[in-house]
Amino acid sequence: MTRSFLRDDDLTPAEQAEVLDLAADLKAHPYDSKPLAGPRTVAMIFDKPTLRTQASFAAGIAELGGHPMLVDGTLAGIGKRESVADVARVLGRQAAQIVWRTYAQASLDEMAAYAGVPVVNALTDDFHPCQLLADLLTIRERKGELAGLTATFLGDGACNMGNSWLLAGATAGMHVRISGPSGYVPAPAMFDRAGEIGAATGGSGTAVADPRDAVAGADIVITDTWVSMGKEDEASERRAVFGPWSVTPDLVAAAKSDAMVLHCLPAYRGMEIAAEVLDGPRSVVWDEAENRRHAQKAILTWLEGRRS
Repeated sequence: MTRSFLRDDDLTPAEQAEVLDLAADLKAHPYDSKPLAGPRTVAMIFDKPTLRTQASFAAGIAELGGHPMLVDGTLAGIGKRESVADVARVLGRQAAQIVWRTYAQASLDEMAAYAGVPVVNALTDDFHPCQLLADLLTIRERKGELAGLTATFLGDGACNMGNSWLLAGATAGMHVRISGPSGYVPAPAMFDRAGEIGAATGGSGTAVADPRDAVAGADIVITDTWVSMGKEDEASERRAVFGPWSVTPDLVAAAKSDAMVLHCLPAYRGMEIAAEVLDGPRSVVWDEAENRRHAQKAILTWLEGRRS
């Protein structure tokens, strides 16, 4: 069966560690591995705004010896002009793998069901698994072992990053705390799934109402924009309630003295994160952004080795 990477728990704990090991090796030796030599084509589809995702996948595919083929999702009209299943059948005959940044997780799942080649989630409304591989790689570079570390996600936890942190963090054996205003935390099913994974890895996922309690003693502090793509009409309402969850120097001071600060970007200084934190010594956001390329090269390589 052809493997795809559609959500964070598609990888077992051992597989996640294997991919992270591979990412570290590819970062150290960026031009030594060419699993896409030919060049083989990887189709990249972007239905949502993108900078880091498009740049890192395009660069990474090229470094792996492949050809990044940009498919304009608007022109293709996926799910409107043609069904997802039909697009999948077409692209699966043209490309070795398919990378899709879109809205509905169900559409991505359907693409994987019909493509016949590996499909990679480059972001959906529910999950952002490639970002989490980059985040975990960044943390591992500075902290070493992931298992046992405490990571706190502040702000709008009811988003793809909140869900992905619960699943990927628990898979890595980490303790993930999600803190946001009432109604802005992941669904109970996500915490339940993190608990199932954590039973085997020693990891955990919990909701902590008070942001200072959530950050206390944390090894990693994470945030994301308060106004995710598709939520722009809620901007004023969100800004009014999220203030206490802003990553300020005072709040970060409650974490461990060597705590790292992550943000998947784009960042809005003075809102979800203070400029002096984002641009300060605890921030690793630029390394995190670079590591998207290395982590994505690793998952593409790993999937290529498991094609049926």
